[in-house]
Amino acid sequence: MSAASMKIQSVQIVSSIEEESAGPSYSVVRLAEALAARGGHSTLLTLAEKAGDSQSNGVHLRRFPPDSGPLPLPRKLAPSRTMMRAVKAAGNEGALLHVHGLWRMPNVYPGLAAEHTGAPLVASPRGMLGPAALQFSHCQKEVFWQLFQKRALRPVTCFHATATSELDDIRAFGLTAPVAVIPNGIDIPGGESHPGARTVLYLGRLHPKKGVDRLVAAWARVANRYPDWSLRIVGPSEMGCREALERQVQGLRVPRVAFDGPLFGDDKLNAYQHAALLVLPTLNENFGMVVAEALAAGIPVICTKGAPWARLKTERCGWWIDHGVDAMEVALDVSLALPNAARAAMGARGRAWMARDFSWDCIAACMVDVYAWCLGKGDRPDCIVTN
Repeated sequence: MSAASMKIQSVQIVSSIEEESAGPSYSVVRLAEALAARGGHSTLLTLAEKAGDSQSNGVHLRRFPPDSGPLPLPRKLAPSRTMMRAVKAAGNEGALLHVHGLWRMPNVYPGLAAEHTGAPLVASPRGMLGPAALQFSHCQKEVFWQLFQKRALRPVTCFHATATSELDDIRAFGLTAPVAVIPNGIDIPGGESHPGARTVLYLGRLHPKKGVDRLVAAWARVANRYPDWSLRIVGPSEMGCREALERQVQGLRVPRVAFDGPLFGDDKLNAYQHAALLVLPTLNENFGMVVAEALAAGIPVICTKGAPWARLKTERCGWWIDHGVDAMEVALDVSLALPNAARAAMGARGRAWMARDFSWDCIAACMVDVYAWCLGKGDRPDCIVTN
């Protein structure tokens, strides 16, 4: 029996899928659904204030409440004894465990369960081992590592990285288990981008590691050269980032900058399709879901080398640039000066690339091969790096 035809029982574990603006809320759910579509037994365990079980698109979704009342652990670490018991039970039943993320108790339970039951364990850091990510709350992470996370990663059979840059982060952190390099998938939406758009779009969390302040500084330099263009900054604010950016805009007297809160579903798609260009100025990203979303929606992208999108250049659908305001200014100048038809052609090439290489069925097939190898039921896939 080939790995692709095996009915593997896999359990995805993630601390939350409630925050729609967070990448795992989309990518982990769609992975579980794509695995189910290939005939596997797919379960997703997560935390939610409203607990309960449901079935959707072939996935058994189980939501567990976080512990309440006096606790030995801070609530921000999201401890849940009921979730811990469910993860251990899944290991005892012979399921492969796949944990997504780090630094919270739901990310610890699968390692403890694998240690106790011998269940195969796949771990996806989801960008949380990147240098920029590790700088935030560094002391708290160091304590959590020593108390919980280090032990929870010892039984890992295989790590999952969404790009070779994340493989490098895993190795730089001193983790030596095999690593499967498999990107996230993306759905190709209906509809087309607006041909006359004159909006530069940033969409994502407003957080210091996203580098939006550098985009604002670069926009301040080019805005007067392109008076019919505007900059739209969309997303939820963290750590007072929106307020800091608004002060920056006022201090630099930057024209035509609009801020919006988070957008979801059709509203988010509409934002992509009515933009001419997406910019991701991030300091560090394991994947950069917004890049894939923008390309799938048919618009070109400017992305810094903090995210693993070098093929924007080779696929001729965007710019992969160095960090810094100077590099961003040059990229904005080049992209905004292009004729509409040239940007539309770039967007079309990006959309075709997403459909060709990032379909969820293709991603799930690769993951099934990895799971089969972890279970000792298949050959080592080419995507797995052991050194």
